[in-house]
Amino acid sequence: MNFLTDEKLVIVGAAGMIGSNMAQTAMMMRLTPNICLYDPYAPALEGVAEELLHSGMAGFNLTYTSDEKEALTGAAYIVSSGGAARKAGMTREDLLKGNALIAEDFGKKVRQYCPDVKHVVVVFNPADITGLITLIYSGLKPSQVTTLAALDSTRLRSELAKYFHVSPDEVTGCRTYGGHGEQMAVFASTAKVAGKPLSELIGTQALPEQEWEEIRQRVIQGGKHIIDLRGRSSFQSPAYISIEMIAAAMGGKAFTWPAGAYIDNGTYNHIMMAAETTIDGNGVTVHPVGGTAEERKELDRSYHHLCKLRDEVIAMGVLPPVERWHDINPNIR
Repeated sequence: MNFLTDEKLVIVGAAGMIGSNMAQTAMMMRLTPNICLYDPYAPALEGVAEELLHSGMAGFNLTYTSDEKEALTGAAYIVSSGGAARKAGMTREDLLKGNALIAEDFGKKVRQYCPDVKHVVVVFNPADITGLITLIYSGLKPSQVTTLAALDSTRLRSELAKYFHVSPDEVTGCRTYGGHGEQMAVFASTAKVAGKPLSELIGTQALPEQEWEEIRQRVIQGGKHIIDLRGRSSFQSPAYISIEMIAAAMGGKAFTWPAGAYIDNGTYNHIMMAAETTIDGNGVTVHPVGGTAEERKELDRSYHHLCKLRDEVIAMGVLPPVERWHDINPNIR
């Protein structure tokens, strides 16, 4: 019935707001008839499944379970929002320790129950670190694990569209790279507004420097702004974008927004961070990042911030030292 695939898709954390929206989006996009919802909180999980079944969508073999082995066994694709949510007053980094341990367990369970999984998208924060931990313990190839990072780029697109009073479709090339957090690198050199390079607009009457800096800060604080407005962290936008990512991995339309991917290229090493990427049926491919000299410095700062977080996780004992990663996952150099 016009599905992308009939292989098993598992939504981890399906009882939560992101997870339940991911499940509904995957069904509405008709990715696969075989969708399994997993969450350790059984009552809310059953409620999500009941709601989706009540929707009356045809052709689905929707299952749900609080048994992680049952959920993951036979999975071809996984999207996980299975960490603690960010609350008011918290940064993404505040979630580090608890969610790092969740990511370690998740990666080990993927290796144990579905070693032949084709692609995993990690959504829970700090996604750069939880994705890295998942990759190492899962034993998967770097091309098989990505993290949600595009949300910062789509927020830049939205802010520019609002500022210039144009359709978001007229704002192209919006890019943020590095960390999905307070230290992200916001690029101006790649963006265009109604066909005009953004870099030619900054510093003019059309977009004074101060106004541009305020836009940058709104992008960086985009998640906090949603919490302030709604009293809870974002769930609709991360749900939709993450399902677009897994749809691309299933062989659907290629995903060309930046994604978090494992980088080890001599400049940025042993890290998961937002990069210029393409996700398709072959997994994620990382492309070179351009930018001005100042933007590259900003990206360097973001990278070093992520290295600090990574090293904190190593100090916690959640990850071993970098030189031992290959022993756990032979696909990591």
